[in-house]
Amino acid sequence: MRDADVKLACRGVWKLYGYDAEVYARRLGRPPTHEEAIAAGFVPAVADVSLDIRAGEIFVIMGLSGSGKSTLVRCLSRLIEPTLGEILFDGRDLLSVSERELIELRRHRMGMVFQHFALLPHLSVLRNVAFPLEIQGVDRKEREKRAREMIELVGLRGREANLPSQLSGGQQQRVGIARSLAVGPEFWFLDEPFSALDPLIRREMQNEFLRLQDLLQKTIVFITHDFDEAIRLADRIAIMRDGKVIQVGTAEELIVSPADEYVQEFTREAPRAKILTVRSVMQPTNGATGLAGAIPATTRVAEAARRIEQSAGDFAVVDDDGKTIGVINRAALIDVFLGQASPTSGNLQ
Repeated sequence: MRDADVKLACRGVWKLYGYDAEVYARRLGRPPTHEEAIAAGFVPAVADVSLDIRAGEIFVIMGLSGSGKSTLVRCLSRLIEPTLGEILFDGRDLLSVSERELIELRRHRMGMVFQHFALLPHLSVLRNVAFPLEIQGVDRKEREKRAREMIELVGLRGREANLPSQLSGGQQQRVGIARSLAVGPEFWFLDEPFSALDPLIRREMQNEFLRLQDLLQKTIVFITHDFDEAIRLADRIAIMRDGKVIQVGTAEELIVSPADEYVQEFTREAPRAKILTVRSVMQPTNGATGLAGAIPATTRVAEAARRIEQSAGDFAVVDDDGKTIGVINRAALIDVFLGQASPTSGNLQ
């Protein structure tokens, strides 16, 4: 990966909770091991995390409660100060910038949306959305123009004069998203923004989120504990446990090549047919002839099923050049839907 492709990176980031954690780290003279930190009486909320987040991608961080995902995101934005490590934004170390410079970065280049909407209850939708621009000193005419554009973008046109108490939960979350977009951020942090919503509204907000990303192409770090949500939204997923990042990959890579039993268990209930491509479950051709048709290797199993279920024969799996690289049939699809398929990492190459 070229450096120019990386928008935000962290290198060896630790967050230790406990008395004089920074002093302990300095005296040690090197990063501790996880076991050393615990033995010294500290809680390693984030432990030796290194990540590269690419420009324009949706990077999802997952983990059970207490895994460190929210703490990591707050370290990345310096809402919490890391104990050790580097955080690079466009190649610049955020830990070396002044408080004033950091405030300017947050005001102009970063957006944040959290689970709790934190709308100002006495302000209208319009004024809530315009509020960060008011803080920047943007004149009233310009900030209200921008706010109206964002309100329309999230589908709340006509609600400008409403107070937050007059909106549904989903509408309030849309206001929070519009407010964070008003400053035109390059980088967007979202910490379980839809988890407080009921399932139908949550699905609607996911669709809205994808629509906005298609239009705006932000670089996004998105926290969730819901794997279904992650596979709908993510370009790549990081799975955390005990403050450590266990594995980073696409949803398919996590299922096909889990790093350990924890990742395997974490993804056990994932809807494989929606995630796996036919490449990952295809079989060798073994000189098969009389094939019923051809299916691109990148086709999801669920999509391919519509064609394959109507035929008892084998289908060729073809690469981008149209070359046959394997075969797939109805029996292989049934195994995927029953959770009995055994995809191999070699098929993803």
